[in-house]
Amino acid sequence: MAKSPNQKQKLLLIRQYLEQYSDEDHPVTVADIIAFLASAGVNAERKSVYDDLETLMAFGIDLVRERRGNLTVWYVGSRDFQLPELRLLVDSVQSSRFLTRRKSLELIGKIETLTSVYQARGLRRQVWVKNRIKSMNESIYYLVDDLHAAIEDNEKILFHYFRYDPSRQRQLRHGGAWYEISPYALMWDSENYYLVGYDAAAGIIKHFRVDKILDLRRTGSPRDGAEVFAEVDMSAYANAHFGMFSGETAPVRMEFDNSLAGAVIDRFGTEAVLVPAGDGRFSVTASVAVTEPFFAWMCNFGGLARITSPRSAVEAMRSHVESILSQYEKEETI
Repeated sequence: MAKSPNQKQKLLLIRQYLEQYSDEDHPVTVADIIAFLASAGVNAERKSVYDDLETLMAFGIDLVRERRGNLTVWYVGSRDFQLPELRLLVDSVQSSRFLTRRKSLELIGKIETLTSVYQARGLRRQVWVKNRIKSMNESIYYLVDDLHAAIEDNEKILFHYFRYDPSRQRQLRHGGAWYEISPYALMWDSENYYLVGYDAAAGIIKHFRVDKILDLRRTGSPRDGAEVFAEVDMSAYANAHFGMFSGETAPVRMEFDNSLAGAVIDRFGTEAVLVPAGDGRFSVTASVAVTEPFFAWMCNFGGLARITSPRSAVEAMRSHVESILSQYEKEETI
């Protein structure tokens, strides 16, 4: 049989076909493979295809050969990513608020190529991106890469930071001035990506929503604050800053109903010390940023949770609750 111009691609085409069109529920025969090769302009005989299948197995591809009825069939067994792992990746992408809808669908499409076309259809059926809350900042995908590069190169960065006004227009914060930050880490919290870095002018560590960063520039200057950041436990930092709102952290003692043990452990980790406080309650002391998101978290539990110390945190909580109550006071009727 004369060789076709594409003959050198034969082994690669067989691998591609098996990876895309075979799985345990959709095995293929050698005749199927020969037909696929013919559609790609490659001539093949049964013996050469069998030899190629043996070569792929020797290379390390998990090809399963089975007898089903009167047919010998082949399919790819284990892959680099199993279907449950791919579902997890798809769930992570579609739930990530910092990714735009377009970028989410693009990434999910790439994930689907890691399995057969049949299993990819199952992944597609679980995708719910259209009506999810998503970032409107398309550049974040590339910002993350640039930030990682600056961190790896030990380099300070400049950027503008913005927020949206009620008209959904971007308003630059800090009076439109540049932020000069020494980047040290990227953190995922509450479905958002955050940059954590050292602000030399303020002498403190700060964090910024990556999807709110504009005009990122690398300065070429080495980072500041290495000694300060070396003492930061990033896990503790994330636990202390509810909703990643900035604020001074301090040890705060709280009391909870025993039924809330799971919620407290979910928030502060299994290392949190839960001390019996009597009357079906327990206390826990944790370092937190005493901010409105922390108060909101406490309010989730109504009368089943309260702050007990320090006094400044108790008073701040009382002021927070009173300010909310004032929004709902009945107006006097005439």
